[in-house]
Amino acid sequence: MATATQTTAPTLIGSVQRALRLLEAVASHPDGAPAKQLARETGLPLPTTYHLLRTLTHEGYLLREKGVFVLGDAAIGLAVGGAVQNRRIKIENSLARWRDEIGVPIYFAVYREGEVELVAVADTPSAPAVEEWADFRDTAHAHAIGQCILSQLDPKARQDHLDRHPVESITPYTVRNRSALLERLGGLGRMEPLVERQEYALGTVCAAIPITAGSAAAAMAISLPLHQQERLLPAIEKLRTEIGRLFGSLAFSISI
Repeated sequence: MATATQTTAPTLIGSVQRALRLLEAVASHPDGAPAKQLARETGLPLPTTYHLLRTLTHEGYLLREKGVFVLGDAAIGLAVGGAVQNRRIKIENSLARWRDEIGVPIYFAVYREGEVELVAVADTPSAPAVEEWADFRDTAHAHAIGQCILSQLDPKARQDHLDRHPVESITPYTVRNRSALLERLGGLGRMEPLVERQEYALGTVCAAIPITAGSAAAAMAISLPLHQQERLLPAIEKLRTEIGRLFGSLAFSISI
């Protein structure tokens, strides 16, 4: 009988361990390896190796090509998913640090598959983010981060987006129509902050700056209560400086 000070050994499932060893062995051979070689490298009996290889192939974790086994889509998906999660954590940590340094909510969004996607938000109880009371994807024309992303699209992509998500009034201050929106976006200077006042949420002002990396369109934004609007431009300029430092260190990626 175990005492309170003893550590209970974990229950290990041998077949899972053997399958993982096979996956590791296959991953070490970019051009693939035959079953007999994998059995030797893992120290598994050949019949067991064949059984596990068939199972892993059936589940999509391995592929058999010209007599050798290579990683399948399911295994590659696990690796890609882990990399994506690591990048997302880096982004969230960066946003949280800037939120604390600048004292404003920070937003990060990308344009993916024809939609504005809000990836991460960092705020605090004392400086809360704007409540998403109208779907962010449908109202890109009304908020700073959406307008900033739309300004980065080519005319055809921008036209397609506005055909699917027409310009509509969200508040009395929302841009009036598509022509007025396109005129605003066309007059925006390169890397110039896009400022929006009460167009998406009454009592709130926002500013966004473009984040460019290759062909991807992305933006970061901040928001403040209307009565603090004098802080808006200094805060967005400080954020721009911080982003420049991070890109310079190669510690940031928007490929998520």
